[in-house]
Parts: sequence; structure tokens; C-alpha cells
Amino acid sequence: MSAPKIGDSFPDGVTFTYVPYTPEKEEITSCGIPIPYNASKEWADKKVVLFAVPGAFTPGCSVRHLPGFIENLEKIKGKGVDLVAVIAYNDPFVMNAWSKANGIKNDDILFLTDDGTKFSKSIDWTLGERTGRYALVIDHGKITYAEKEKGPGDVTVSGAEAIIAKL
Repeated sequence: MSAPKIGDSFPDGVTFTYVPYTPEKEEITSCGIPIPYNASKEWADKKVVLFAVPGAFTPGCSVRHLPGFIENLEKIKGKGVDLVAVIAYNDPFVMNAWSKANGIKNDDILFLTDDGTKFSKSIDWTLGERTGRYALVIDHGKITYAEKEKGPGDVTVSGAEAIIAKL
């Protein structure tokens, strides 16, 4: 697959890895067991906002990118979005800790690992070996928004405000 375009189908066989939220593993120092997450299957009948960051706990991702989605989660869901997910190249334990460090519970935002940046590489949206900074809106299997940032520190077309404006 090349860079995604509006109207493209979200590809089959896209899987990520994540640690599902459970109340008994709520503390940042405890972690569950990572499981595969079949995004192609899970998102086939949903409207999904997917945004990608180069790395959990990095300044651009933690200070400028993720907070917009946390602050605007209800506004985004109010536009008919069923699910918000973030992906990064980090392992599922780091992604799970990043969700907890940001107060995310009940899988309000899914923190998914793009294992080996397989998906990001498939769409040619990487920053070296890391996931690139980009956003997709997938509506019942069709891509309705697809934008990649021009610079590694930019948070414009992939930020929450840009997504809200296009929903």
C-alpha cells in the first residue's frame, strides 16, 4: 500500500499490539499482558480517528500532540466517532504506561503499538525507524481523512483541532 488517500479502503490484515485496560492493573507500575489487536476487523463497522506519534513520552508527543485528543475527546466522539486510537513504535508496555501517565482509563483512547512500524512502513509514513506523525479518519472501512506532518515536530494536520474541523 502506498500513502493513503481519501476514498481508499483501510487495508485488510492490519494488526497492532496493546495491553487492554483493567481496573486491577490501573497503577502505572503494573501491567497486563499484551494482545494482538486486529484493527482491520475491529474498525470495519466503526468511525475511527487514528493518530500516530514518533514516540511515547517524548516532548512533542506528550506536550503538543496527545493532550489535544485528551482535552477534545468528548467533542470528537460527539461528531460520531466511535473510537480514538494512537499508535507509536514503542512496545505495548511503554504505550500502556503512557496511557496511565496521562490518566486514560477504560480504553477511552487506545494506545497501540505499531509492531516494527509495519503499518507505518506499509503506507510510507515513518520517521526513520519510528512511526511518523500523521492522522487518519476511517469511517466504516473507508479513509475519509489522511494527512502526514511535513516536519517531525509539527502538530498541525495530525492534531485534534485539524481532525475536528474535518469530521
